[in-house]
Amino acid sequence: MIDIITNPLALIGRAALRFFYLVGKLISFTCKSVVCCFTPPFYLKQLLKQLVDIGYYSLPVVGLTTLFTGMVLALQSYVGFSRFAAENAIPTVVVLSITRELGPVMAGLMVAGRIGAYIAAEIGTMRVTEQIDALSTLSTNPYRYLIAPRIIAGTLMLPVLVLIGNVIGVFGGFLVSVYKLGFNPANYIFQTWQYLELHDVTSGLVKAAVFGFIIAVMGCFCGFNSKLGAQGVGRATTNAVVSASILIFVFNYLLTGIFFSGR
Repeated sequence: MIDIITNPLALIGRAALRFFYLVGKLISFTCKSVVCCFTPPFYLKQLLKQLVDIGYYSLPVVGLTTLFTGMVLALQSYVGFSRFAAENAIPTVVVLSITRELGPVMAGLMVAGRIGAYIAAEIGTMRVTEQIDALSTLSTNPYRYLIAPRIIAGTLMLPVLVLIGNVIGVFGGFLVSVYKLGFNPANYIFQTWQYLELHDVTSGLVKAAVFGFIIAVMGCFCGFNSKLGAQGVGRATTNAVVSASILIFVFNYLLTGIFFSGR
């Protein structure tokens, strides 16, 4: 009887200890990585490479995602608002939804799937093949050479991707509204600009910077701590994408509460 009672408690205890151990390890990794982002030496060639990989090569995925998101949002809004004769609110709903929420979140999820997996697989492979140990042997700090450029690039480039994605998403809503739903182009553009505020755009860009930081940190953390073997690298890649996606939703709620709680 005692074993039946204590065994489930032991499993719960081990799971809790494992969770807090990983949280502490992640916090320590993040703090060390952030310090390396602001202290020399800086590897500008590595940073430039990551800026291109994370920013430029992710643009087609983000652009297509936000384009069709804006188009679907316009269609769905028209179906719902036409029941209340409120079709004129569609431009406002599209631009606010894209700039505040859908643009940063959709771009973050797409980049997490592409870049988070890429970073985890790359660094995980370097861990398995002992290239990270070789860097330490050559007196090169792996945090400065591998982690810091990716974190800086992710934090800087995701707001740029989101800004471009916002324009493409609003343009997608414009195309559907004008050429499919019969809106007047001038009135649609006027309604779009009338209720759009700078705060709506900047809040989405701040979210994007946080999401980019999360994606880069989780990709680097999972890859850096991957186990030996191909299975370990695969598990690290999966964990990087899943954990980054979950944290994007969590921090999206927290940041939304901060930005819009008093409005």
